[in-house]
Amino acid sequence: MADRDEDLPRDAKIVKTLLKSMGVDDYEPRVVHQFLELWYRYVADVLTDAQVYSEHAGKAAIDCDDVKLAIQSKVNFSFSQPPPREVLLELARNRNKVPLPKSIVPPGIALPPEQDTLISPNYQLLIPKKRPSQAMEETEEDEEGVDPNSSQEQNADVPQNTPQRVSFPLGAKRPR
Repeated sequence: MADRDEDLPRDAKIVKTLLKSMGVDDYEPRVVHQFLELWYRYVADVLTDAQVYSEHAGKAAIDCDDVKLAIQSKVNFSFSQPPPREVLLELARNRNKVPLPKSIVPPGIALPPEQDTLISPNYQLLIPKKRPSQAMEETEEDEEGVDPNSSQEQNADVPQNTPQRVSFPLGAKRPR
């Protein structure tokens, strides 16, 4: 392992030393490469911001103050600390002082009104009224007869052929 450490770049050795100083002895080799990538990206972002600050100030080169300002802005916008525990507890006490509103809906599932449900009747049947068998025979005889006045009198006694509407609820129980 000592041979492999000698072949590593200086930055990789620094990352390994940092991991060892923090008590991390067992890690995969690619962890060092991931830390190096994070480190290089962070440094590049800070130096880019420092260059923008120095150009804004009208300087020809980046100085220490530009780098400090870039690091401070990175810390302020990237790494925010949560509020102290006491502040969170006080906020929770204030919020919990207000009781929950009473529920006006009864417990369970809210169902739509009866007329909007699928178990209400949704169709109608047209059932024509049947003529009595006597009326059928009389009308046939009338067609054969000669007297047109007598057939009009018989037709007045025969009920009109109007359909009757009937609807059935889908969810209704059958009588026994």
